[in-house]
Amino acid sequence: MKEIKIETTLYIYQDLDELPKNVTLLMQKAFEARRNAYAPYSNFNVGAALLLDNGEIITGNNQENASYPSGLCAERTAIYYAGSQYPRAKIIQMAISAGSKNNLTTKPIPPCGACRQAIAEYEIKQDTPIEIYFMGETGKVAKSNSLANLLPLVFDKSVL
Repeated sequence: MKEIKIETTLYIYQDLDELPKNVTLLMQKAFEARRNAYAPYSNFNVGAALLLDNGEIITGNNQENASYPSGLCAERTAIYYAGSQYPRAKIIQMAISAGSKNNLTTKPIPPCGACRQAIAEYEIKQDTPIEIYFMGETGKVAKSNSLANLLPLVFDKSVL
C-alpha cells in the first residue's frame, strides 16, 4: 500500500482592503450580483463575477426554483453564460460572495461541489488556472490560485 498526501494552499486576506484593486472591483461586482439573487427558499444569496482575458466581466447569481434541483448556483450561471457568449475567452479570475438572510456570513464560503466540477471543466478546457477569490458578506477573503486546489482529484474527460 502507498500513501498519497494531498495538500491545498489558500491565501487569506483579512478583508477587502488587502486585495489588489482589480480584485476588489471584481468582488464588488460579485456583491452586486449577490444582491440580485433569486433565493426565496434557502434565503442564501450568492453572487459570482468572472474576469475574462478579453477584459469582459461576467456576473451570475443563484436562481432557485420550487422544484429544488431545477435551480442553479451563481458560479455556474456566470461560467455557462461566459462559455456561451465568449466561447474562446479564458477565465482569468472568479470572485464569489455569499450571504444569508438569516445571519451575517463572515467567513469565506467556497463553491459547492457541483460548481467546483463545472469550474474544473473550464480550467481544463482552457489549460490555464483560474484564480478564485471567495468570501461571505464581510470579513476574510480566501484565494486559491487554481480550481485544482479546491478539487484535487478531478473527474475529467481523461477517464471517459
